[in-house]
Amino acid sequence: MSGKVVLITGGSSGAGKAIGVYLKSFGYEVYGTTRDLKKNADFNHFKLLELDVTKVGSIENAVNQLISQTGRLDILINNAGIGITGPIEETPHAEIQKAFDTNFHGPLHMIKAVLPSMRSQQSGLIINITSIAGYMGLPYRGIYSATKGALEVATEALRMETKDFGVQIANIAPGDLATNIAAGRYHVPLQVDSPYKKPYGDTLQMINEEVDSGQDPIEVAYKVLKIIRTKKPKAHYKVGVFMQKFSLFLKKILPDKVYEKLLLNHYKL
Repeated sequence: MSGKVVLITGGSSGAGKAIGVYLKSFGYEVYGTTRDLKKNADFNHFKLLELDVTKVGSIENAVNQLISQTGRLDILINNAGIGITGPIEETPHAEIQKAFDTNFHGPLHMIKAVLPSMRSQQSGLIINITSIAGYMGLPYRGIYSATKGALEVATEALRMETKDFGVQIANIAPGDLATNIAAGRYHVPLQVDSPYKKPYGDTLQMINEEVDSGQDPIEVAYKVLKIIRTKKPKAHYKVGVFMQKFSLFLKKILPDKVYEKLLLNHYKL
């Protein structure tokens, strides 16, 4: 049995819930977060704390509450995130800011909140759940790709900055997962007079179909446990079907224009 204390943002559903249930079965002391405890009154898989990753005060209160209860925090899993789709030109900038606040600024605020405790322990592990989409600019998902790509790169810097503190940081980039992310995603409404109407509409339908047929989020949980048990984790891990991971290999070896053509053909653009 582990006994290590784990905090998972966005832990009440989807990948966060799957990770929490799986780690708890191996003896980890798991705490998840949710923006509204009242809406999760019947949740009994593991303990939940109220936390909104877009509000620094909420983050500090929850982290302080957890550490005061347990005396330590061993593992942070930055899982909370939102989806966003649409032509960049037609995406309200307030929605772009909201996506970055949740998917990029939120994890950074979480990391800042837990680092002092982990540094004093001279130990800790932070795992950021990003996305394979963060490795490429996908049409009509450009903002989502940008938020996840930013977190991937920031993690590379953080690993070097914290290496002397006994703190390890890694990313897990999943492909499409069968979760409820599409239900809570912001998507730019299809406008009748929009020059993007047909290509965006067709792409949005394809995106929804890919999410519906996505992998079980337990695959991410398996990878999380593997990283926890790894003495020196790498910066980047991927979870996805063969073609999703193969697409990253192709991006490394193909000229930009050739890879762009592959994406255009995939989305029939």
